[in-house]
Amino acid sequence: QVQLVESGGGLVQAGGSLRLSCAASQRTLSTYAMAWFRQAPGKEREFVTAISRDSFRTYYADSVKARFTISRDNAKNTVYLHMNNLKPEDTAVYYCAAGREYSRVINRNECDYWGQGTQVTVSS
Repeated sequence: QVQLVESGGGLVQAGGSLRLSCAASQRTLSTYAMAWFRQAPGKEREFVTAISRDSFRTYYADSVKARFTISRDNAKNTVYLHMNNLKPEDTAVYYCAAGREYSRVINRNECDYWGQGTQVTVSS
Protein backbone atom coordinates (compact mmCIF):
# COMPACT_ATOMS: atom_id res chain seq x y z
CA GLN A 1 0.00 0.00 0.00
CA VAL A 2 1.36 3.40 -0.99
CA GLN A 3 0.06 6.56 0.59
CA LEU A 4 0.39 9.76 -1.36
CA VAL A 5 0.10 13.22 0.15
CA GLU A 6 -0.14 16.33 -1.99
CA SER A 7 0.77 19.82 -0.83
CA GLY A 8 1.48 23.24 -2.25
CA GLY A 9 -1.94 24.27 -3.45
CA GLY A 10 -3.39 27.69 -2.79
CA LEU A 11 -4.79 30.88 -4.23
CA VAL A 12 -2.81 32.64 -6.94
CA GLN A 13 -3.51 35.38 -9.45
CA ALA A 14 -3.66 34.65 -13.16
CA GLY A 15 -0.17 34.56 -14.60
CA GLY A 16 1.31 33.37 -11.34
CA SER A 17 3.06 30.15 -10.44
CA LEU A 18 2.73 27.32 -7.96
CA ARG A 19 4.64 24.16 -7.21
CA LEU A 20 2.74 21.13 -6.04
CA SER A 21 4.44 18.25 -4.25
CA CYS A 22 3.35 14.66 -3.84
CA ALA A 23 5.16 12.71 -1.14
CA ALA A 24 4.97 8.94 -0.87
CA SER A 25 4.85 7.08 2.41
CA GLN A 26 7.22 4.35 1.33
CA ARG A 27 10.57 4.19 -0.36
CA THR A 28 9.01 2.49 -3.35
CA LEU A 29 8.03 5.50 -5.40
CA SER A 30 10.78 4.69 -7.91
CA THR A 31 8.88 1.55 -8.91
CA TYR A 32 5.84 3.54 -10.04
CA ALA A 33 5.01 5.77 -12.92
CA MET A 34 3.38 8.90 -11.59
CA ALA A 35 0.70 11.22 -12.86
CA TRP A 36 -1.20 14.34 -11.94
CA PHE A 37 -4.91 14.71 -12.52
CA ARG A 38 -7.28 17.54 -11.72
CA GLN A 39 -10.96 17.91 -11.12
CA ALA A 40 -12.89 21.15 -11.39
CA PRO A 41 -16.35 21.54 -9.82
CA GLY A 42 -18.98 19.76 -11.87
CA LYS A 43 -16.43 18.19 -14.17
CA GLU A 44 -14.80 14.81 -14.48
CA ARG A 45 -11.31 14.19 -13.24
CA GLU A 46 -8.95 14.82 -16.12
CA PHE A 47 -5.38 13.87 -16.89
CA VAL A 48 -2.75 16.60 -16.61
CA THR A 49 0.68 15.00 -16.93
CA ALA A 50 2.67 11.82 -16.35
CA ILE A 51 6.28 10.83 -15.77
CA SER A 52 8.01 7.50 -16.12
CA ARG A 53 9.85 5.81 -13.26
CA ASP A 54 13.23 6.96 -14.51
CA SER A 55 12.06 10.48 -15.49
CA PHE A 56 13.09 9.86 -19.09
CA ARG A 57 9.56 10.17 -20.42
CA THR A 58 6.93 12.78 -19.73
CA TYR A 59 3.58 13.49 -21.27
CA TYR A 60 1.27 16.48 -20.99
CA ALA A 61 -2.29 17.30 -21.76
CA ASP A 62 -2.50 19.92 -24.50
CA SER A 63 -4.15 22.37 -22.10
CA VAL A 64 -1.04 22.57 -19.90
CA LYS A 65 1.76 21.92 -22.37
CA ALA A 66 4.56 24.51 -22.17
CA ARG A 67 3.16 25.86 -18.88
CA PHE A 68 3.39 22.89 -16.51
CA THR A 69 6.39 20.69 -15.79
CA ILE A 70 6.38 17.37 -13.97
CA SER A 71 9.48 16.10 -12.23
CA ARG A 72 10.40 13.58 -9.58
CA ASP A 73 13.08 12.94 -7.00
CA ASN A 74 13.07 9.25 -6.25
CA ALA A 75 15.59 9.69 -3.45
CA LYS A 76 13.06 11.91 -1.70
CA ASN A 77 10.05 9.82 -2.76
CA THR A 78 8.48 12.98 -4.13
CA VAL A 79 6.92 14.08 -7.39
CA TYR A 80 6.47 17.71 -8.30
CA LEU A 81 4.22 19.72 -10.56
CA HIS A 82 5.57 23.12 -11.49
CA MET A 83 2.79 25.31 -12.81
CA ASN A 84 3.54 28.59 -14.57
CA ASN A 85 1.38 31.18 -16.28
CA LEU A 86 -1.67 29.90 -14.42
CA LYS A 87 -5.10 30.64 -15.82
CA PRO A 88 -8.50 30.74 -14.11
CA GLU A 89 -9.42 27.56 -16.00
CA ASP A 90 -6.64 25.76 -14.12
CA THR A 91 -8.70 26.07 -10.95
CA ALA A 92 -9.31 22.56 -9.65
CA VAL A 93 -8.40 20.02 -7.03
CA TYR A 94 -5.13 18.45 -8.12
CA TYR A 95 -4.43 14.80 -7.41
CA CYS A 96 -1.29 12.76 -7.79
CA ALA A 97 -1.54 9.11 -8.70
CA ALA A 98 0.75 6.12 -9.00
CA GLY A 99 0.59 3.23 -11.41
CA ARG A 100 2.81 0.42 -12.62
CA GLU A 101 2.82 1.30 -16.30
CA TYR A 102 3.77 4.70 -17.69
CA SER A 103 1.76 4.09 -20.85
CA ARG A 104 -1.37 3.50 -18.82
CA VAL A 105 -1.35 6.11 -16.07
CA ILE A 106 -2.89 8.67 -18.40
CA ASN A 107 -6.06 6.67 -17.78
CA ARG A 108 -7.29 7.29 -14.25
CA ASN A 109 -8.73 3.78 -14.10
CA GLU A 110 -5.20 2.37 -14.50
CA CYS A 111 -3.80 4.21 -11.47
CA ASP A 112 -3.38 2.13 -8.35
CA TYR A 113 -2.96 4.78 -5.67
CA TRP A 114 -4.25 8.31 -5.20
CA GLY A 115 -3.58 11.22 -2.94
CA GLN A 116 -6.31 13.18 -1.22
CA GLY A 117 -5.90 16.21 -3.48
CA THR A 118 -4.87 19.82 -3.04
CA GLN A 119 -6.93 22.83 -4.09
CA VAL A 120 -5.55 25.27 -6.65
CA THR A 121 -7.53 28.44 -7.23
CA VAL A 122 -6.52 30.96 -9.87
CA SER A 123 -8.17 34.36 -9.72
CA SER A 124 -8.60 36.58 -12.76
